[in-house]
Amino acid sequence: MERGNANSLTRRESEWANRARMLISCPDQPGIVAAVSQFLFEYGANIVQSDQYTMDPEGGMFFIRIEFDLDDLENRVQQLKEAFSVVADKFSMDWSLSLASQKKRIAIFVSKEDHALLELLWHWRAGDLNADIAMVISNHPDMQSLVEPFGIPYYHIPVTADTKAEAERRQLEVVGDKVDAIVLARYMQIVSPSFIKHYSNRIINIHHSFLPAFVGGKPYAQAHNRGVKIIGATAHYVTEELDGGPIIEQDVQRVSHRDNVEDLKRIGRHIERIVLARAVAWHVEDRIIVHNNKTVVFN
Repeated sequence: MERGNANSLTRRESEWANRARMLISCPDQPGIVAAVSQFLFEYGANIVQSDQYTMDPEGGMFFIRIEFDLDDLENRVQQLKEAFSVVADKFSMDWSLSLASQKKRIAIFVSKEDHALLELLWHWRAGDLNADIAMVISNHPDMQSLVEPFGIPYYHIPVTADTKAEAERRQLEVVGDKVDAIVLARYMQIVSPSFIKHYSNRIINIHHSFLPAFVGGKPYAQAHNRGVKIIGATAHYVTEELDGGPIIEQDVQRVSHRDNVEDLKRIGRHIERIVLARAVAWHVEDRIIVHNNKTVVFN
């Protein structure tokens, strides 16, 4: 299937050919920005974007995201990484360097609700999601006819209480190391701790923001009965604490007594789509640093 505007994609891919992204976190101290900038300057790199944040100038953590262009980047990146490790060691940096031209590969997990999945597919087809969707995995066959026209492999792996362990073994077998991130697009199964360990800070989930106020079944009915005035959605990384991982993005919309349960569900689905698409886009563009159970998002 043809995806996006060919001219705009070619132009963007040309811009990204020699572009790299660097994420750094380290204890705050004088000279960090100067050292990184001087290093890139000496290698002939041109910094095109730089964002930074410090938790506390006195003993806190410092975070920075830098995009830069460097001629013949692909052939020089390994040498660049080895040389930068000297700077990183001096400032006790936790850092990563990735090439914009090497798109992240994602796997989407879904159950029976299609709104979050469709949003990601639309963004991908339009060329607005800088990633490759490697596969869609579902515990139901319902989404197969929706996904196949996009030319994306679809795997139906049923999950029951008795077969959950075997299902996860099969999922791990299918996904393996073929993807950089997993997106739970309204995948209505709890992911086990052993599965999470394989993809630490690389599994993104979406849920309605009534949690934990309205846990359990029929949260929108509970919210309607309480007369809520704001509903929303939260995208976060998955950890062993259910819906307690580092938050990436949230959004809300005001509602009123005029909105019935179906209205709340419809509005909730709309917010979930937007929030999840933002979170996935920021992840694949290397805009997120996780620190403890929080995120720094350079958007």
